[in-house]
Amino acid sequence: MDVNQAKQEHLLALKVMRLTKPTLFTNLPVTCEDRDLPGDLFGQLMREDPSTIKEAETLMLGEMLTLPQNFGNIFLGETFSSYISVHNDSNQVVKDILVKADLQTSSQRLNLSASNSAVAELKPECCIDDVIHHEVKEIGTHILVCAVSYTTQYGEKLYFRKFFKFQVLKPLDVKTKFYNAETDEVFLEAQIQNITTSPMFMEKVSLEPSMMYNVTELNTVTSGNDGESTFGKMSYLQPMDTRQYLYCLKPKPEYAEKAGVIKGVTVIGKLDIVWKTNLGERGRLQTSQLQRMAPGYGDIRLSLEMIPDTVNLEEPFDIICKITNCSERTMDLVLEMCNTRSIHWCGVSGRQLGKLSPGAFLSLPLTLLSSVQGLQSISGLRLTDTFLKRTYEYDDIAQVCVVCPYTSNEC
Repeated sequence: MDVNQAKQEHLLALKVMRLTKPTLFTNLPVTCEDRDLPGDLFGQLMREDPSTIKEAETLMLGEMLTLPQNFGNIFLGETFSSYISVHNDSNQVVKDILVKADLQTSSQRLNLSASNSAVAELKPECCIDDVIHHEVKEIGTHILVCAVSYTTQYGEKLYFRKFFKFQVLKPLDVKTKFYNAETDEVFLEAQIQNITTSPMFMEKVSLEPSMMYNVTELNTVTSGNDGESTFGKMSYLQPMDTRQYLYCLKPKPEYAEKAGVIKGVTVIGKLDIVWKTNLGERGRLQTSQLQRMAPGYGDIRLSLEMIPDTVNLEEPFDIICKITNCSERTMDLVLEMCNTRSIHWCGVSGRQLGKLSPGAFLSLPLTLLSSVQGLQSISGLRLTDTFLKRTYEYDDIAQVCVVCPYTSNEC
């Protein structure tokens, strides 16, 4: 019974065609100099060729469009479109025709049919047409399953299926790097490489931050009132080319003072990439949530809120330190200042800072001077928690440029 059913010729014919935009027709121009034997023969033939551009016959691109000659490549993030046609090749009227299109991926099966209702009848030499669309969100093997069921005029119910297998390729290679600043700022560097065989127009590359952060794009150069992209006016990415994007994330004000919360945040956000290929075919790709390694601040975090870029030799200057309790217990802190070879602290060492509750911080103004010129490292601060008798030392807190305010001879 199964063998006879497999050999049975159906009254309906199923045809499936992928819908893609055509490409510009290209030709290979052949030219020669006027003094050569052919003379102007090649030029005349190109001017008479209907596929060339008038008064620009030597260009490879013509004015005509070429229909796709094969299935082509499908990339992740693009929209897969297909035309499905069921034609009645017989001389009978067929009834209760139901056309169903499913897309089978490695993880799920999707119904792409616009309508799941049956067509009452289909006369000879008539057809049922449908166009399906699907935004491709998985790479790997995809199978388009088209099934047709119908009833003959004698009441016999028939059914057949066809399978169309294709591969979805990866269009972009995205790599990310995180940089944790001395403050709570996080810098994200995204490297995007075009791994297709055709150029792309990068319409948008943005970062959608998580709920705790605000983001600033650092991919423009300010010129007057307008900002110009660092990649120029024509944002094309050639095959195998790589482009780097930079973003700065700052904690929202309601989270900025919660050191324990910001310390443990690993989810930063996700990249949203939109591009266009030949003749404006659009693709979109969103990454999964980007995660960073949470910085290890320890129990106490010491950072600088204010420090001058340049200071004078042997002249006092002020800095403001921010001390944050990143632990889950209250601390009673004592500050000690130890001089180094080049840095000398001004003030009383061993001063009591008082109690600091979990997640709280205090701003501490300090004065110091440098006895050596050049780029000097600020070191020598020590904090002691009197409750646990635990000491925390901080070296290389920051660097400052020390210059001599006089001439080189006087220094």
